[in-house]
Amino acid sequence: MKTIARALAGAASALALMAGAAAAQTANWCEGQTIRVFSGGPAGGAFNSIIDRGALQAGEDTGANVEIIYSDWDFDRMVQQLREAISQQPDGIAMMGHPGDDALMPLAQQAADAGIPIMYMNVDVPEVRAAFGSGYVGATLYDQGVSLGQETLRLAGDRLQPGQTAVVMSRWESENRAQRELGLVAVLEEFGMNVIKLQEAEGASADQMLQLPALTATMLSNPDTTLVGYPGGPWLSAAPIFMDAVGKEPGEVLGVGFDLGQGVMRAFEAGHVLVTSDQQPYLQGYMPVLSLCQQLVYQLSPLVVDTGAGFVTADNYGAVAPLAEAGIR
Repeated sequence: MKTIARALAGAASALALMAGAAAAQTANWCEGQTIRVFSGGPAGGAFNSIIDRGALQAGEDTGANVEIIYSDWDFDRMVQQLREAISQQPDGIAMMGHPGDDALMPLAQQAADAGIPIMYMNVDVPEVRAAFGSGYVGATLYDQGVSLGQETLRLAGDRLQPGQTAVVMSRWESENRAQRELGLVAVLEEFGMNVIKLQEAEGASADQMLQLPALTATMLSNPDTTLVGYPGGPWLSAAPIFMDAVGKEPGEVLGVGFDLGQGVMRAFEAGHVLVTSDQQPYLQGYMPVLSLCQQLVYQLSPLVVDTGAGFVTADNYGAVAPLAEAGIR
């Protein structure tokens, strides 16, 4: 009798799971799940607003309740906000990896203990992910930087020569975050250029004009500067202002960097950008929400997606300009 009872109980359990799976495949299959999404930058920021659109679209498509958190690219604030998010116990968290492995490891442990899955986005934290089996949606940063450097040299031709100076900006104190700029520097140095690694000014990730004094002083002190590497889309958008401040005509100093956006399209039009490596932030918003829903509802494994799609150049940017204007690219 006990065997029959166990068999009946097992069959009932299987039927319940099948019914749940069938229900999950209908519209709003992730309804009732709250996903906290770290946007990274400020509300309305040129780059992270694309992430927001992707995350909110994923919420519309799945029925999940998506809550956006803004951090003004302040890494310490991200850590504090993650601590607060874990204490508030959402069903899942999509977290920017910018604070790095050491800062995020203890909080990842707290989230795991609380049963809250975390997806990482934009900047990878390989040690954290290895410890907890988390997913990542974003570019493979160092490889992305290397590829940008190689494409820059190919497109520039004889406009770049060994011995010339390049200025590359980043948050050099954050090893996780600076990987893609480090990849770019490695290629330029191997080519024989003198690379100045210029530190981002405090707060300049959110307001690029705070970088203007340091960049101006650096370029005026190095008049042979022929290339500037910018650490993101908002920075590329500011390239015409930066170059005007140092009296450089379009094409006189080649601008290269990462990401797209409306402002980057205008910088292309102004002639101050040669090439940018697109990391598709829309996917970085959409895919973590989708993956968290799949983990929570279907008990599927987390996704790992490389969103580094390729290059947009001065020759082909017009093809993606309408999507940039729509806030998708």
